[in-house]
Amino acid sequence: MPIHADITLHVNGEEHRLNVDTRASLLDVLREDLGLTGSKKGCDHGQCGACTVVLNGRRANACLALAVAHDGATVVTVEGLADDGQLSPVQQAFIDNDAFQCGYCTPGQLCSATAVLDEAARGWPSAVTADMASEPALDDTEIRERMSGNLCRCGAYVGIVAALREAAGEPNEAAADPRAAARRIQEGARA
Repeated sequence: MPIHADITLHVNGEEHRLNVDTRASLLDVLREDLGLTGSKKGCDHGQCGACTVVLNGRRANACLALAVAHDGATVVTVEGLADDGQLSPVQQAFIDNDAFQCGYCTPGQLCSATAVLDEAARGWPSAVTADMASEPALDDTEIRERMSGNLCRCGAYVGIVAALREAAGEPNEAAADPRAAARRIQEGARA
Protein backbone atom coordinates (compact mmCIF):
# COMPACT_ATOMS: atom_id res chain seq x y z
CA MET A 1 0.00 0.00 0.00
CA PRO A 2 1.46 3.40 -0.99
CA ILE A 3 2.42 5.83 1.73
CA HIS A 4 1.51 9.48 1.24
CA ALA A 5 2.97 12.59 2.83
CA ASP A 6 2.00 16.25 2.98
CA ILE A 7 4.53 18.60 1.42
CA THR A 8 4.74 22.21 0.35
CA LEU A 9 6.46 23.29 -2.85
CA HIS A 10 7.02 26.87 -4.01
CA VAL A 11 6.78 26.50 -7.78
CA ASN A 12 7.22 29.45 -10.13
CA GLY A 13 6.37 31.86 -7.33
CA GLU A 14 3.26 30.04 -6.08
CA GLU A 15 2.92 27.92 -2.97
CA HIS A 16 1.40 24.46 -3.42
CA ARG A 17 0.36 22.21 -0.53
CA LEU A 18 0.25 18.64 -1.77
CA ASN A 19 -0.35 15.14 -0.52
CA VAL A 20 2.01 12.96 -2.56
CA ASP A 21 3.03 9.35 -2.83
CA THR A 22 6.42 9.11 -1.11
CA ARG A 23 7.77 7.29 -4.18
CA ALA A 24 6.79 10.10 -6.59
CA SER A 25 9.55 12.01 -8.34
CA LEU A 26 9.52 15.78 -8.41
CA LEU A 27 9.01 15.52 -12.17
CA ASP A 28 5.88 13.41 -11.78
CA VAL A 29 4.45 15.77 -9.16
CA LEU A 30 5.13 18.80 -11.38
CA ARG A 31 3.56 17.17 -14.43
CA GLU A 32 0.73 15.12 -12.94
CA ASP A 33 -0.30 16.98 -9.80
CA LEU A 34 0.44 20.58 -10.83
CA GLY A 35 -0.17 20.29 -14.59
CA LEU A 36 3.22 21.84 -15.43
CA THR A 37 4.07 19.72 -18.45
CA GLY A 38 6.95 21.85 -19.76
CA SER A 39 9.52 19.66 -18.02
CA LYS A 40 9.79 16.48 -20.06
CA LYS A 41 10.30 12.87 -19.08
CA GLY A 42 13.08 11.82 -21.44
CA CYS A 43 15.15 8.93 -20.16
CA ASP A 44 13.79 8.88 -16.56
CA HIS A 45 17.35 8.01 -15.44
CA GLY A 46 18.93 11.47 -15.10
CA GLN A 47 21.02 11.09 -18.24
CA CYS A 48 19.35 13.35 -20.81
CA GLY A 49 18.46 16.54 -18.93
CA ALA A 50 15.00 16.96 -20.50
CA CYS A 51 13.54 17.22 -16.99
CA THR A 52 15.98 19.87 -15.70
CA VAL A 53 14.46 22.44 -13.35
CA VAL A 54 16.01 25.04 -11.06
CA LEU A 55 15.67 23.63 -7.55
CA ASN A 56 16.59 25.99 -4.71
CA GLY A 57 18.71 28.00 -7.14
CA ARG A 58 20.60 25.05 -8.64
CA ARG A 59 20.03 22.81 -11.64
CA ALA A 60 18.47 19.46 -10.87
CA ASN A 61 17.15 16.48 -12.79
CA ALA A 62 13.56 16.38 -11.54
CA CYS A 63 13.23 12.71 -12.52
CA LEU A 64 15.84 11.77 -9.89
CA ALA A 65 14.53 13.96 -7.08
CA LEU A 66 11.93 12.49 -4.74
CA ALA A 67 9.28 15.12 -4.13
CA VAL A 68 9.05 14.33 -0.40
CA ALA A 69 12.77 15.04 0.00
CA HIS A 70 12.17 18.60 -1.18
CA ASP A 71 9.40 19.71 1.17
CA GLY A 72 9.57 23.52 1.34
CA ALA A 73 11.76 23.80 -1.77
CA THR A 74 11.62 26.54 -4.37
CA VAL A 75 11.29 25.21 -7.91
CA VAL A 76 11.44 27.10 -11.20
CA THR A 77 10.26 25.26 -14.29
CA VAL A 78 10.34 26.47 -17.87
CA GLU A 79 6.87 27.91 -17.31
CA GLY A 80 8.33 30.22 -14.66
CA LEU A 81 11.23 31.68 -16.66
CA ALA A 82 9.22 34.42 -18.38
CA ASP A 83 8.53 37.54 -16.35
CA ASP A 84 4.99 38.89 -16.65
CA GLY A 85 4.62 37.60 -20.20
CA GLN A 86 8.06 38.83 -21.30
CA LEU A 87 10.54 36.17 -22.37
CA SER A 88 13.67 35.88 -20.26
CA PRO A 89 16.95 36.88 -21.93
CA VAL A 90 17.82 33.18 -22.27
CA GLN A 91 14.49 32.33 -23.91
CA GLN A 92 14.86 35.24 -26.35
CA ALA A 93 18.46 34.23 -27.14
CA PHE A 94 17.30 30.67 -27.92
CA ILE A 95 14.80 32.07 -30.42
CA ASP A 96 17.28 34.54 -31.92
CA ASN A 97 19.95 31.86 -32.37
CA ASP A 98 17.69 29.04 -33.59
CA ALA A 99 18.77 26.97 -30.58
CA PHE A 100 16.11 24.27 -30.88
CA GLN A 101 14.58 21.98 -33.44
CA CYS A 102 11.96 19.51 -32.27
CA GLY A 103 11.71 21.28 -28.90
CA TYR A 104 11.53 18.22 -26.67
CA CYS A 105 14.77 19.00 -24.82
CA THR A 106 14.28 22.78 -24.94
CA PRO A 107 12.59 23.23 -21.52
CA GLY A 108 15.46 21.43 -19.80
CA GLN A 109 18.02 23.29 -21.92
CA LEU A 110 16.43 26.63 -20.99
CA CYS A 111 16.37 25.87 -17.26
CA SER A 112 19.94 24.60 -17.37
CA ALA A 113 21.12 27.61 -19.39
CA THR A 114 19.47 29.98 -16.92
CA ALA A 115 21.31 28.27 -14.06
CA VAL A 116 24.59 28.26 -16.02
CA LEU A 117 24.45 32.05 -16.30
CA ASP A 118 23.76 32.33 -12.57
CA GLU A 119 26.61 29.93 -11.71
CA ALA A 120 29.06 31.89 -13.88
CA ALA A 121 27.89 35.20 -12.40
CA ARG A 122 28.58 33.78 -8.93
CA GLY A 123 32.09 32.81 -10.07
CA TRP A 124 31.58 29.07 -9.77
CA PRO A 125 34.20 27.21 -11.81
CA SER A 126 33.57 24.18 -13.99
CA ALA A 127 35.81 21.24 -14.86
CA VAL A 128 37.35 23.26 -17.72
CA THR A 129 37.78 26.62 -15.97
CA ALA A 130 41.44 27.48 -16.57
CA ASP A 131 41.97 29.98 -13.75
CA MET A 132 40.12 29.02 -10.59
CA ALA A 133 40.99 32.36 -8.97
CA SER A 134 39.26 34.52 -11.59
CA GLU A 135 35.67 34.80 -12.73
CA PRO A 136 34.98 32.20 -15.45
CA ALA A 137 34.51 33.53 -18.98
CA LEU A 138 31.69 31.85 -20.84
CA ASP A 139 33.57 30.87 -23.98
CA ASP A 140 32.41 27.97 -26.15
CA THR A 141 34.42 25.37 -24.20
CA GLU A 142 33.08 26.58 -20.86
CA ILE A 143 29.48 26.62 -22.14
CA ARG A 144 29.75 23.12 -23.64
CA GLU A 145 31.11 21.74 -20.38
CA ARG A 146 28.43 23.38 -18.26
CA MET A 147 25.62 22.26 -20.59
CA SER A 148 26.98 18.72 -21.06
CA GLY A 149 24.23 17.18 -18.92
CA ASN A 150 21.56 18.29 -21.40
CA LEU A 151 21.33 16.24 -24.58
CA CYS A 152 19.72 17.29 -27.86
CA ARG A 153 19.01 14.46 -30.26
CA CYS A 154 18.39 16.95 -33.08
CA GLY A 155 21.87 18.42 -32.70
CA ALA A 156 21.01 22.06 -32.01
CA TYR A 157 24.22 22.49 -30.01
CA VAL A 158 25.70 25.23 -32.20
CA GLY A 159 22.63 27.39 -31.65
CA ILE A 160 22.51 26.57 -27.93
CA VAL A 161 26.12 27.65 -27.42
CA ALA A 162 25.51 30.84 -29.43
CA ALA A 163 22.36 31.55 -27.40
CA LEU A 164 24.22 31.26 -24.11
CA ARG A 165 27.01 33.50 -25.34
CA GLU A 166 24.42 36.08 -26.41
CA ALA A 167 22.51 35.88 -23.13
CA ALA A 168 25.80 36.22 -21.23
CA GLY A 169 26.81 39.23 -23.33
CA GLU A 170 29.87 37.42 -24.68
CA PRO A 171 31.07 37.76 -28.28
CA ASN A 172 30.00 34.91 -30.53
CA GLU A 173 33.05 32.98 -31.78
CA ALA A 174 31.09 31.36 -34.60
CA ALA A 175 29.91 34.72 -35.93
CA ALA A 176 33.44 36.14 -35.79
CA ASP A 177 35.08 33.21 -37.59
CA PRO A 178 32.52 30.62 -38.79
CA ARG A 179 35.16 28.35 -40.42
CA ALA A 180 37.22 28.13 -37.24
CA ALA A 181 34.07 27.45 -35.22
CA ALA A 182 33.03 24.69 -37.66
CA ARG A 183 36.52 23.10 -37.38
CA ARG A 184 36.30 23.11 -33.56
CA ILE A 185 32.86 21.49 -33.72
CA GLN A 186 34.11 18.78 -36.11
CA GLU A 187 37.17 18.14 -33.94
CA GLY A 188 34.97 17.87 -30.85
CA ALA A 189 32.70 15.38 -32.62
CA ARG A 190 35.68 13.17 -33.45
CA ALA A 191 37.06 13.24 -29.88
